[in-house]
Amino acid sequence: MTFLIRQTLIYAVPLMIVALAGVFAERSGIINLALEGIMIFGAFVGVLFVRILQTAGWFDIAKEAENFLALQGYMLLTMLAAAAMGAVFSLLLSFAAVNLKADQTIGGTALNMLAPALVLFLIRILANQNTLQLLSGDAASWFMIKKTTLGFDKSADLGFFGETFLHKVYLSTYVCILVFVILSVLLYKTRFGLRLRSCGENPQAADSLGINVRRMRYAGVTISGALAGMGGFVYALTTANCSANGDVAGFGFLALAVMIFGNWKPLNVAGAALLFGLFKCIAASYSSIDINGDGVFLLANLGINVNFYRMLPYLITLIVLAFTSKNSRAPKAEGIPYDKSTR
Repeated sequence: MTFLIRQTLIYAVPLMIVALAGVFAERSGIINLALEGIMIFGAFVGVLFVRILQTAGWFDIAKEAENFLALQGYMLLTMLAAAAMGAVFSLLLSFAAVNLKADQTIGGTALNMLAPALVLFLIRILANQNTLQLLSGDAASWFMIKKTTLGFDKSADLGFFGETFLHKVYLSTYVCILVFVILSVLLYKTRFGLRLRSCGENPQAADSLGINVRRMRYAGVTISGALAGMGGFVYALTTANCSANGDVAGFGFLALAVMIFGNWKPLNVAGAALLFGLFKCIAASYSSIDINGDGVFLLANLGINVNFYRMLPYLITLIVLAFTSKNSRAPKAEGIPYDKSTR
């Protein structure tokens, strides 16, 4: 159970933060189908930033001194860098949707096609290979919280709570959860959030009250890009050992499904992300999951084809959307370019 919860959080948290990215964009009235592409770009920027810190020798110094706080500080800086560049990349969608009044679905699809091509091109230039990796070392050993970093002996028993939520976990997981809570409060409990949501429901009425619709939509998509870029790096760090290869295993599209299933509401999105994260965990770790805890009754011993477990997250996505999409209520003005003359 401890292993299952830890692994579920590893997959659920990137889905949760990227789904919230979609909520911010669509609540402002812009359909952001480019979440996948922004995640890919954020993952690349994050890994590149870590390599730059390695080249400067900062990681080696902190590792030799066993300075856990410094290593976690570098990780937070990397998350900020990925978020900043994700926000910059999302400005392409903002400009196309707000200024040019282009079709937002086509714009998002174009960015999804551009991102992997651009990332692979830059990787070939920088590393002369198809995957951008760390110069040396193991990201898990640097960024993962363990018993020894908390001041305990390796053999110490932290109890169920400690073993599950304090040992062999990433600080980035809890940072993302904190960001999710803060931005959810921002969206539903502040004046800024009310204005943002009004631009996605009735931009004409919002404009009549003096709200700058164009500025609010830029803000919504920029926040969306920052969250998706951060989610991309967290995915690369926790599931790909801090490497980038122009692919995030469809997490951006899964995040869109989580957003729709969660009905564009943060609390529902969090629950949906945990559900999808559980099935993603089963797909990735089915050979290690022990149903009754005796080391005998493993999922791998049930005789089910391996490809079924790998297909499970996407199959569940289709089934869930088929049964819930009718009851989903999207923002009324999403995808519709704002025109003052129609006020």
